[in-house]
Amino acid sequence: MTVSKKKIFVLDTNVILHDSSCINQFGEHDIIIPITVLEELDNFKKGNDSLNFHAREFARTVDSLSGDKLFNGGVSIGTGRGKISIKLDREFDESIAANFSSKKPDHHILNIGYQVAQEFSDREVFLVTKDVNLRMKAKAVGLMAQDYKNDHVSDILQLYTGTRIEEHVDPELITLMYTPPYEFSSDLLKTEKPLVPNEYLILRGERKSALAVYDDELNLIKHVDKVPSFGITPRNAEQTYALDAILNDSVRLVSLTGKAGTGKTLIALAGALKRKKSFRQILMARPIVALSNKDIGFLPGDIQSKLDPYMKPLFDNLTVIEHAQGDAKRSQVTRLVDDKKLVIEPLSYIRGRSLVNTFFIIDEAQNLTPHEIKTIITRAGEGTKIVFTGDIFQIDHPYLDSHSNGLSYLIEKMKGQRLYAHVNLTKGERSELADLAGSIL
Repeated sequence: MTVSKKKIFVLDTNVILHDSSCINQFGEHDIIIPITVLEELDNFKKGNDSLNFHAREFARTVDSLSGDKLFNGGVSIGTGRGKISIKLDREFDESIAANFSSKKPDHHILNIGYQVAQEFSDREVFLVTKDVNLRMKAKAVGLMAQDYKNDHVSDILQLYTGTRIEEHVDPELITLMYTPPYEFSSDLLKTEKPLVPNEYLILRGERKSALAVYDDELNLIKHVDKVPSFGITPRNAEQTYALDAILNDSVRLVSLTGKAGTGKTLIALAGALKRKKSFRQILMARPIVALSNKDIGFLPGDIQSKLDPYMKPLFDNLTVIEHAQGDAKRSQVTRLVDDKKLVIEPLSYIRGRSLVNTFFIIDEAQNLTPHEIKTIITRAGEGTKIVFTGDIFQIDHPYLDSHSNGLSYLIEKMKGQRLYAHVNLTKGERSELADLAGSIL
């Protein structure tokens, strides 16, 4: 019986900035950190964003393993794990120098990976990077490369939607949905797959149908009614489900996904305002991800002027609700903003705070990493409810995709928890034109 040799993984900077604990995810295999990576991490140590946290945390980890062997043969990461070592910069190999400029840090990392593969030709060597272009460059020179997939969702097409349709339901059960107490035992409903806590259903009989939700704690199928909230009335079944989850006090974590125009953010805000008396404050936030190669520093004006373009979509939803309220009640929303009962801020301003008795809405959550999602949820204090909204197929973050973003990860991991509900909205309600464009363009 032959024993397979340990593999060697050369890590890029973006892998560490994505997950500072990544060195614990490679089992018994060895890890190499190019010195260029440490130099790049040094630029991220100051600040309060997730990237800064990962840079500092990894620096502490490396420091705890410090010693001469870190640069000479490597040191053990732990029991049952491989070794980690740091490789100093080397003169570019001819194959690398002939094709890539030495002015880019990425090419120094590529050079180290290439030379390690030449040095250990009897072992499999992989460059691990979340940069697709660097992976292509590596493969072009014969170096194996792969994405960091420890927190990937395996099959995005099978991701939990939070809803299902049950056909050929006994008409008597549907009648019970419209008769007090508007519920029946879930044992009476025969389904092919087991129901998930807080899963929403469309029950269809021969002539009638009903919207329902599964309450696993009471073992009941309960009717879901269309409830207006702060002037906003759900326009379809999925919006009705989303609002029900938001208004359900026993559900403390909600995720709403769907393409632009499906009403995710509007429904979340309307539900929060309807429940405003139950919370000390309503917080709305979104991550700042520049859509071009120029970051926020290039925008004119003071810090508030720079942030306004990123926060504008949230204020737009607030304006819709104000108009839906009518002139008589419009000042109610304005008063909440003036009294700081409703606050809209960049997500980076909120990190590090402990949120107690707060209704917290995070928009564009698909641009968050799994670690960032975890960090936000673990900030939830007593009485806090968190709602994540986003489109997992519309990602602006350069190193995230539909499989690796935090919102997809949340849905896959939280499915089945009693405190959690998820709804995927599919029908656009912004306008017929917007829905058409979203579907075919």
